[in-house]
Amino acid sequence: MELISTNVSFDGEHRRYRHRSAVLDCDMEFAVFLPPQALGREPRKVPVLYWLSGLTCTDQNFMQKAGAQRRAAELGLAIVCPDTSPRGVNLPGEDDSYDFGSGAGFYINATREPWSRHYRMYDYVVSELPALLESELPFTDQRGVSGHSMGGHGALICALKNPGRYASVSAFAPIANPTECPWGIKAFSGYLGDDREAWEEWDATLLIPYARERLPLLIDQGTADEFLDQQLNPDALADACEKVHHHINLRMHRGYDHSYFFIATFIDDHLNHHARALGLR
Repeated sequence: MELISTNVSFDGEHRRYRHRSAVLDCDMEFAVFLPPQALGREPRKVPVLYWLSGLTCTDQNFMQKAGAQRRAAELGLAIVCPDTSPRGVNLPGEDDSYDFGSGAGFYINATREPWSRHYRMYDYVVSELPALLESELPFTDQRGVSGHSMGGHGALICALKNPGRYASVSAFAPIANPTECPWGIKAFSGYLGDDREAWEEWDATLLIPYARERLPLLIDQGTADEFLDQQLNPDALADACEKVHHHINLRMHRGYDHSYFFIATFIDDHLNHHARALGLR
């Protein structure tokens, strides 16, 4: 891991790293917030919240806009923000649109050429990156996962597909039923091909009935979100949860949109949710 930069924040450190990913076959950058408990003369290992960002984002959006560091420092919780896709792998069309290719990896494993060589963000965020960080930084093997929009979709599928790997999961305005929305249909067609049955393993709403672990879901959604009706469909997720008694706390917030102003307003609630599951409260 190559340290790119570091900033002191609430007596902890915000760090940016670069490394060579074997899974993605390219260099990747990511951000880490280390709380003060993991630093100093008597550092201790701390649990980690993995934050998965949305379309067009990099590792920097959450760290600069969400305002999570103060509460994370108080709790003794590390935060890891990976990028949202491979970068600069020179695939045809990777930079043609905001919702496919660069910045839009969708946290799945592509099976369709030419994307399958690099676009394996699911394996990267679930396996490769945590293994690297738990060997190099003062992290325990206790993990939570959260995210926004495309990243909220990513957080949900990572938790649902990996019982026992995460202690907690939450999401802001997730793409809850991607097999039935324009963003998801475009991404899944491009990365996975036209067999819609192959899409089902990457859709949280469709995974809920078969989940082998039922972690409580905390979902925040703004009613003024411009993408709510066409792209996000939290009601489908809530309906799926109700049918199998999977606990979901879907909180609808009047007047809030899809921006980081919304995330910053409620991020402490999510950090507290993860902290309780990780034994920090």
